[in-house]
Amino acid sequence: MHVEYLARDLARLVDLTVHCWGNEREAPTGGPAVRAYRPWDELAGGGAHAAALEAVSIDLAMAAGVEGTALVHSHTWYANLAGHLAKLLYGVPHVATVHSLEPMRPWKAEQLAGGYAVSSFCERTALEAADAIIAVSREQARDVLACYPAIDPGRVSVIYNGIDSEQYRPDAGTDVLARYGIDPQRPSVAFVGRITRQKGVTYALDAALQFDPSAQFVLCAGAPDTAEIASEIEAKVARVRGERGNIIWIDRMLAREEVVQIVSHASVFLCPSIYEPLGIVNLEAMACETAVVATRTGGIPEVVEDGVTGLLVPFEPRDDGSRDPVDPARFARDIAERVNELLADPERARQMGEAGRARAIERFAWSAIAAETAALYRELLEAD
Repeated sequence: MHVEYLARDLARLVDLTVHCWGNEREAPTGGPAVRAYRPWDELAGGGAHAAALEAVSIDLAMAAGVEGTALVHSHTWYANLAGHLAKLLYGVPHVATVHSLEPMRPWKAEQLAGGYAVSSFCERTALEAADAIIAVSREQARDVLACYPAIDPGRVSVIYNGIDSEQYRPDAGTDVLARYGIDPQRPSVAFVGRITRQKGVTYALDAALQFDPSAQFVLCAGAPDTAEIASEIEAKVARVRGERGNIIWIDRMLAREEVVQIVSHASVFLCPSIYEPLGIVNLEAMACETAVVATRTGGIPEVVEDGVTGLLVPFEPRDDGSRDPVDPARFARDIAERVNELLADPERARQMGEAGRARAIERFAWSAIAAETAALYRELLEAD
């Protein structure tokens, strides 16, 4: 998401080619050139360990594919190693945008097994050697330096994620709601995200047992990280359905247009993440004029203004590195209290939604973020 929108505006400022994962695709009109890469066939079907090796195989191909460029910019550990290798091969500056940090996501070991050690190696190697690191929030910049103290703080800049306020705007239509059985005349609480430990889906379902029973809980959650967490979510959804009812689970990732309509009609958008460097999903909800209830963690407080564009939920993580809440029951209760507070006061929620869209437009426009990024490129190239 970040690269899609950043590249569109950045291509107006620099000669840009996007090297990405997946199938070949046409470059967007007026946008950057695009080159796609696939993992080595020999690594296919090898399970969690091979998944990490597939990432490395793509990185090797990417590094070969950027020869002749003046500067490389990588995003996440999936591509960081490609940026690092290009820096070594061609003597060009490497910029790395950090959207998350492997040491802050220990649950990835559940998904990647030994591949988590590989992803951690790729990230550490690339970040410690990068010429510049972009953190997407001030809090994440602090996390970068805490996780990797060998990094010079002078190489870390903060450039936020952005939002396209034309694509993400209130949608008064109801065709998507009808498709999924959502009643536009009744209040609703919406969650949108992948089924992963990071997004706090389990705590959202625990909290849902305490939501105002008249409100629909629209759970747009798919793409589980593991079979284990998929089973856990299925069990919790069944419990909510049996004890409370009024839950609509859309167990797949939706198209942007579908998400916009569902979120636009929601009384409250819920983001119960236990780790979130910024939380672009909150920006999307704000741009749709929906009040947000979100965890006070990571970069979320830099996006959601407590009491103005939504309500923040107190969060105290355990000190064992898991990021799980110290008191899960209290965390779920605090989520429910804030959700119910807004459900009980629709006018306040409406005002928060309007304030959220205004803040999204004013502070998080992609054009400004692209300009900051291009300025960082120029600074590195002039110093090179």
